[in-house]
Amino acid sequence: MSGTPKKSRGRADSSHAPRRNAPPREPEPTGFAARPNPARIAAYLGLAVLGALVALAGTLVQAAWFPGGLIIALAGSAGLFYGGRILTRTQIGALAPAAGWFITVFLLLSGRPEGDYVFGDELGLVFFMLGGTAVAVMCATTSKVPQSAIHSGRSGT
Repeated sequence: MSGTPKKSRGRADSSHAPRRNAPPREPEPTGFAARPNPARIAAYLGLAVLGALVALAGTLVQAAWFPGGLIIALAGSAGLFYGGRILTRTQIGALAPAAGWFITVFLLLSGRPEGDYVFGDELGLVFFMLGGTAVAVMCATTSKVPQSAIHSGRSGT
């Protein structure tokens, strides 16, 4: 006798083997069918508020310094939309700040009773509205979020 216990070949040893007669499991729902995640909902609401703030800042910057301010405002909007997409890894991550941005810009477009707008001139208005909308659509409709070489396990060279 060597003192080491022998492994039995009975049913108790096959606990790690898959069961053959088990009913199939239903796959976990994904997307809108998945259970709501409170942290993700809070992130979307936070991104929508950030979208509203970026729209407000963008309207003021683009009206103050027309050619350069417009570029800065659109770059800030693009950074927020793309950042929301990367942060949440969902298309809604880009749509949430875009919705906040669009609602704020639309409300600022309505003007005041005197006929004044927050925007400086009509050309800046058109470029800011169309440019921001185009950037939001591009960020929301990208097919996949790019994976870096570090996360995928590839060396990159």
